Amino acid sequence: MKAHDGIYIDGAWRPAAGQDVIEVVNPADEQVIGAVPAGTALDVDTAVRAARAALPGWAATPPAERAARLAALRDVLVARKDEIAETVTAELGSPLPFSQAVHAAVPIAVAGSYAELAASYVFEEKVGNSTVHQEPVGVVGAITPWNYPLHQVVAKVAPALAAGCTVVLKPAEDTPLVAQLFAEAVHEAGVPAGVFNLVTGLGPVAGQALAEHPGVDLVSFTGSTAVGRQIGAIAGAAIKKVALELGGKSANVILPGADLARAVNVGVANVMSNSGQTCSAWTRMLVHRDRYDEAVALAAAAADKYADRIGPLVNARQQQRVRGYIEQGVAEGARLVAGGPEAPRERGYWVSPTVFADVTPDMTIAQEEIFGPVLSILRYEDEEDALRIANGTVYGLAGAVWAAEEAEAVAFARRMETGQVDINGGRFNPLAPFGGYKQSGVGRELGAHGLAEYLQTKSLQF
Repeated sequence: MKAHDGIYIDGAWRPAAGQDVIEVVNPADEQVIGAVPAGTALDVDTAVRAARAALPGWAATPPAERAARLAALRDVLVARKDEIAETVTAELGSPLPFSQAVHAAVPIAVAGSYAELAASYVFEEKVGNSTVHQEPVGVVGAITPWNYPLHQVVAKVAPALAAGCTVVLKPAEDTPLVAQLFAEAVHEAGVPAGVFNLVTGLGPVAGQALAEHPGVDLVSFTGSTAVGRQIGAIAGAAIKKVALELGGKSANVILPGADLARAVNVGVANVMSNSGQTCSAWTRMLVHRDRYDEAVALAAAAADKYADRIGPLVNARQQQRVRGYIEQGVAEGARLVAGGPEAPRERGYWVSPTVFADVTPDMTIAQEEIFGPVLSILRYEDEEDALRIANGTVYGLAGAVWAAEEAEAVAFARRMETGQVDINGGRFNPLAPFGGYKQSGVGRELGAHGLAEYLQTKSLQF
């Protein structure tokens, strides 16, 4: 798609207040593929005013009508799914089949789920002599990351619209083109003017202005824990609601009786998917000492197959960061069994699929989120040791457990301090709540729990 040279406010594309632009670069070959406005605090203010003006009308719209607009939005996204995939491939570098299967298909499923939820959700209930109403929280400031650029947008905007909120979206500066495509889809779906607004811009400028704006009632942010901490502090000072989806260092725990080959192969695939740029990736594989060497050999062989399958990282800064972590892993004594810090291609922001063995829980690569195709394999002595290692980081976003018996895996998963656990390779469920314990965040996305984030409660006594 061709980039818009404006921002989308109050149902129309209009010039930004300033002249500055953000160039969009294809990370596979470093070519500039477009430019979008670098919106300012003035643009954010205009967008928030439009959202506030549209709020009473949208909040009063019957849920069935809001559901119909979301269904129409889903249908437009379905009609444009090939264009979505091509756009994400161009600006994120993800291979086209992955863009089709994940970057286009998942947000379409999520949009559809909220079209259904908006129609069926119970917005009021009787409790004793009271009627409890669930009402929209108000104007939502949504700040989204580049790693799943359409999914993260839909996972915030769809439930907010279903709840009756209005939205100002500030997408990641690396991947603004698919956000512009989404704004076109919202327009085409007949969502009233001002209900959804898009301001492209830099995080420290437009993002900060949106988080600080007194006209925003809830800030929903997905990104790094460092930025999440700043946004949480801003929101706390203003006593406004905040939803934060932050980092992860998820454990993939392979218990002794599990199908080792399957657990290792699925685990490696999980880490290499999207070039490792996934907050919920199982970047720590925990294996019992008796089967450790076998698991390392399987993981190294599996990783080598991904060399030609994964895309580049999103930009030069991320490439340098990930290569730095790989060098640090080597320096701290971990054993490289696949990949390494050398760039596999001259052009583009590529990093080789990398696997470390002999990783100990105190190493940097076992504690910090790398956000690249890097797997650390740790050995454990017994189940209590595995649990201690699994829970031994500041994060708690996702995880996996593999065991011979499902009940054994479930018992272990129940003791993990994390928001989501896949049992023996359980499938992604767009209706299940997604979100973290500890420093992985506050609040939940997806399904009914994700809708509840955008509601506030009023009780009437009779």
